[in-house]
Amino acid sequence: MEHMEPRNSTEAALHQYKMGLGAFTQKMPEFAHQFNAFTEACFQEGELSQKEKQLIALGISLYSQDEYCIIYHTKGCLDQGASEQEILEAVGVTAAFGGGAAMSQAVTLVQECMTELNQLKQ
Repeated sequence: MEHMEPRNSTEAALHQYKMGLGAFTQKMPEFAHQFNAFTEACFQEGELSQKEKQLIALGISLYSQDEYCIIYHTKGCLDQGASEQEILEAVGVTAAFGGGAAMSQAVTLVQECMTELNQLKQ
C-alpha cells in the first residue's frame, strides 16, 4: 500500500481502516480471506443493486453506531452513484428506528463525509 497524506478526516479514517485491515490480514490470512470473500459476495449486484446494498449497509452502520462503517458505506453509496437526497432518505429511515443516536451521526459524520468526498472528486 502506498503511503499518502490524508487530505481530510474522512480520508484519514479510511486510511486507518485499510491499515488495520492489512495488519489483521497478515496475522489471520485465512480468516481475512474467508471474510472478504463473504462480504464481496454480499455486495455483488443481484436483485438489489450495489447502490441499494450500500444504502442498506449505511443504515445498519448508523443504527449500530459504527463510525468506520458509516464513513466506508457513505463512500460506497457515493461510489455507486447515490445522490445526496437518496443518502439522506436512507438516513431518515434509519432514524425512524435508531432515534437520536442515528440522527446525530447522520447530521454530523455522514454530511461531513459527503462534503469531503465530493470535494476530493473535484
